[in-house]
Amino acid sequence: MEPRMNLFANETGARIGKRIYAVSQVIHESPLPGPVQELVQLRASQINGCGFCVDIHCKDAAAAGESAARLNLVATWRHSTVFTEAEQAALALTEEGTRIIDGYEGVSDETWARVRKHYDEDQTVALVALIAMINATNRLGVILNNQGGAYEPGNLATTAG
Repeated sequence: MEPRMNLFANETGARIGKRIYAVSQVIHESPLPGPVQELVQLRASQINGCGFCVDIHCKDAAAAGESAARLNLVATWRHSTVFTEAEQAALALTEEGTRIIDGYEGVSDETWARVRKHYDEDQTVALVALIAMINATNRLGVILNNQGGAYEPGNLATTAG
């Protein structure tokens, strides 16, 4: 299947894409650890079935030194020993924040407490914003049928126009 449209070939789409990228840069520059950022984006993208974003976040994480074992186990993080308690808290929040409709109350108080145990105020704000932004980006990618496979690590800025 071919992509339905190039968001950046349209003036309105390019403006939207650049703003999404700008918010993502603020999050990237936040005190939230880089490896946590990539794991969160990868997990949400897996849940949402966005091959384009899975491709980006797997390759960028690997290029930044993330191990193949950890990348391969993100989807099954609850049944692995390679993630810290802080990373597990972030992944739990990612799943509950991505699957809001599946949860009776959305994000549980237990998960929120786990996050707050490991992340300060700035890190938590960045984490919540990251989960919201990757979910928005995943939806754009899936709706537009953007395909994974061709991304070159480190080229997100050129991908975003």
